[in-house]
Amino acid sequence: MSAGVPRRWLLTLAALSALATLSSNILLPSLPAMASELKAGDAGVTAVLSLFLAVFAGSQLIVGPLSDRIGRRPVVLGGLAAFIAGTLLCATAPDLGLLLAGRAVQAAGVAAASVLARAAARDRFEGPQLAGLLGSIMVVMAAAPGFSPLLGGLVQQAFGWRAVFGVLLVASVAVGLAYVRIVGETLPPALRRQQPVGAVALGYVALARDGRFMRPALAVAAIMGALFAFFAATPVVLSRDFGLGALQVGSFFAATVFVVFAAGRLAPRWAQRLGSAAVLRRAVWLAALGGVLMLAAGTLGLRLGLAGFAVPACVFLLGMGLAMPVGTAAALTPFAAQAGQASALLGFLQMAAAAVGTGVVAALPMPRATALAAVMLAAAVVAAFSLGRAARASAIASAAR
Repeated sequence: MSAGVPRRWLLTLAALSALATLSSNILLPSLPAMASELKAGDAGVTAVLSLFLAVFAGSQLIVGPLSDRIGRRPVVLGGLAAFIAGTLLCATAPDLGLLLAGRAVQAAGVAAASVLARAAARDRFEGPQLAGLLGSIMVVMAAAPGFSPLLGGLVQQAFGWRAVFGVLLVASVAVGLAYVRIVGETLPPALRRQQPVGAVALGYVALARDGRFMRPALAVAAIMGALFAFFAATPVVLSRDFGLGALQVGSFFAATVFVVFAAGRLAPRWAQRLGSAAVLRRAVWLAALGGVLMLAAGTLGLRLGLAGFAVPACVFLLGMGLAMPVGTAAALTPFAAQAGQASALLGFLQMAAAAVGTGVVAALPMPRATALAAVMLAAAVVAAFSLGRAARASAIASAAR
């Protein structure tokens, strides 16, 4: 737990951040049942996830600067209201088209919660304290991607897949009430930025050209793309290759939470001792090692069973858990005056990479575990290249001084 941060405040921000991941991952065990009832093929069911990610990515570019202009509170509450409306549409959808429409509304609404949880943290904290807060948030919100498939499997087995949206409805109302009572507005009127649309666009261009933001942001986004490829591919690998059922798949995800817990606790401590840049580089190499191990287990004749998939996955998740809080803090720290916009662009890059990762891992003409390993390695290469440019730029600047 971060020093000086009230526990209830931290848990509320974590819940805001986790709601988007909960909304996508809780459905994973239910996708086959949805496809059967709605008479949708694999592509249609995949769109339930990929459309959500695409709309979520684009919406963040709007809600971030909007919150810089009018404050965090109205944007968060408006987004949660839209999410509730989309959830009700999904729960009652008679066909795939209306289900996808509901998912699009859900994604647009929940984007506000996710972006502004990071922005609220940046409003109040900076430096090592911000990294510590983000690390603690990750420890808490790791339960969303880890335990939500297990929860979704249990709910589906007991009540059917539509009841899963009932869980999301209850969660969103609870998060909204907690936000109003505990966090509230974090951006005083004096610090709000009354920018026209053109200035907002120029602000994004300036961020995109600023290496202090883009280098860690691209590294984190690449790792996020591989993480969502893991979410998309793992249910298929576990069910088709190892014969696991929906509850067993959910249990596998739940077990991996503890790896992310450990990484989230280690990240701020290592960042204070070694520096953020060093921790981020080590995290990327760990993620790459996970891909190498998975590729070896899948293609070099190493018949290791479920362990041959689980161990490389845990190595990757350890690297991911170290990279996310440290990289996020590194990207946001220099931009206190435009925290909402910087957080929005960071979220857009992450979710765009997530949409690409899920699409690529499904499209590659190879066994799904091998495709996942390839995506992990490619993401690590992109991240390492981005961080390598940062290191070279820092060295040049030091030499010039």
